[in-house]
Amino acid sequence: MSNKSTKGIWSVITASSVGTLIEWYDFYIFGSLAVVISTKFFPSDNPTAAFLSTLATFAAGFVVRPFGALFFGRLGDLIGRKYTFMVTLLLMGGATFLIGCIPSYETIGFMAPLLVLLLRLLQGLALGGEYGGAATYVAEHAPIGQRGYWTSWIQTTATAGLFVSLMVILVTKTSLSSEAFDEWGWRVPFWVSILMVLVSYLIRKNMHESPVFAKAKAEGKTSTNPLKESFGNRYNLKFVLLALFGAAMGQGVVWYTGQFYAMNFMKTVMSVDSTQVDTLLGIALLMGTPFFVVFGWLSDKIGRKSIMMTGMLLAIFLYRPIYKAMYSTTDVALKTEIVEKTKLVAITKENAHQTIDSVYTTTKEFSDGTQWEQIKTVHLEDGKPVMVDGKAKSDVKTTVHINASDKWLLIFLVFVQVIFVTMVYGPIAAFLVEMFPVKIRYTSMSLPYHVGNGIFGGLLPAISTYLVTVAKDNGNAEFYLEGLWYPIIIAAISFVIGVFYINGKDKNIND
Repeated sequence: MSNKSTKGIWSVITASSVGTLIEWYDFYIFGSLAVVISTKFFPSDNPTAAFLSTLATFAAGFVVRPFGALFFGRLGDLIGRKYTFMVTLLLMGGATFLIGCIPSYETIGFMAPLLVLLLRLLQGLALGGEYGGAATYVAEHAPIGQRGYWTSWIQTTATAGLFVSLMVILVTKTSLSSEAFDEWGWRVPFWVSILMVLVSYLIRKNMHESPVFAKAKAEGKTSTNPLKESFGNRYNLKFVLLALFGAAMGQGVVWYTGQFYAMNFMKTVMSVDSTQVDTLLGIALLMGTPFFVVFGWLSDKIGRKSIMMTGMLLAIFLYRPIYKAMYSTTDVALKTEIVEKTKLVAITKENAHQTIDSVYTTTKEFSDGTQWEQIKTVHLEDGKPVMVDGKAKSDVKTTVHINASDKWLLIFLVFVQVIFVTMVYGPIAAFLVEMFPVKIRYTSMSLPYHVGNGIFGGLLPAISTYLVTVAKDNGNAEFYLEGLWYPIIIAAISFVIGVFYINGKDKNIND
């Protein structure tokens, strides 16, 4: 579009955003429920290994996203934007619904994690084709000089999808007893997605094709081999690599650190109550989401590159202080214990394997209102502890219930990270669309975006959690900060490449 008209733009935004939000919701409920899923689809003998396996399965969905970008990007440049991301929507919704139907590990053994992995791969392929289509579709409808603003509405859908997933989980948890949620209620968020997919399908089926693509197709200027023209052409390949290493790679790790790693860090490293984490993360996301549009709009005024690079630089220097402050809020070694309120309750109970466990529950209260609970389950055989490597086999689960002031401090610290996310992510859709010509745009922009987010970003929770685990086992006093080296190093490399090698001034999308 060559004029300032915004006629019909909101219907385009709505149709694209609703479907994209739902696809992100589908993708995120797996990560949001990672702690629960690790006990359902993986062997329960080693909780840490099960959780890491769950994160690895979560990451697998990200790793295949570039393949989805290639496959669906090619279709999008050959047959059109609209029909391609209709297919991705249905594929994502079907895979998500089926994850909620898979029997547990105790029921079907190793078939459970295998089926989950296959469905996660389908989710990743679908998402690989969805984002490029939605971003391209909106950008090609947007007026000149407002592309950053209008595409930034698409950028809100990823965070909104995470927010909605947290709210659905929270409502399900509060509507059921903890036993019912643990037994079957965790499946409900997966089942709910099929209803949302149906609504999105009904909205999307009435959309029209992108005017820029329709014009190119009518003039016979579309590509006959998008993959070859995107990656076989040295000139275009240079821009693909610059988009990946100078922008998308750094954006990916900043994005996942500020949202997913922050959530996993609070739940697993800080041991904050899961419901409290979902609540405070939801508040921080709600507060931060409007800034996607703010920075998208600002990028139309002062440029995309400067905003994205500033976001990366702030993240590089502030992540360690932020996470140190987060960890100290629940570090009971820094709090004053009310000794007379400490309780220890010991019971024996039958477990799922119909053997007896000794369960020791210790509760503590601290002067600032923090409550601490640790449940230690010792597995017995013939009345004696089961020994493994000379030690009694046991599982330990610690939960910290934070006070109101600590809750708001954590909300603020997560909110600051979300601001970094909005700076790097708000302008990037317009930035990527403007880097490539219309006939190979869907393919060319999708690959660097999904490699940067799917591989560099998607591997972050598993890699960072592993680094923290190793550091803790080695007795590192600041073990909880070691996982941050991964996003800091990747963002720093991307920042240097972006500053020195990306121009970012070409805003023509009609070529």
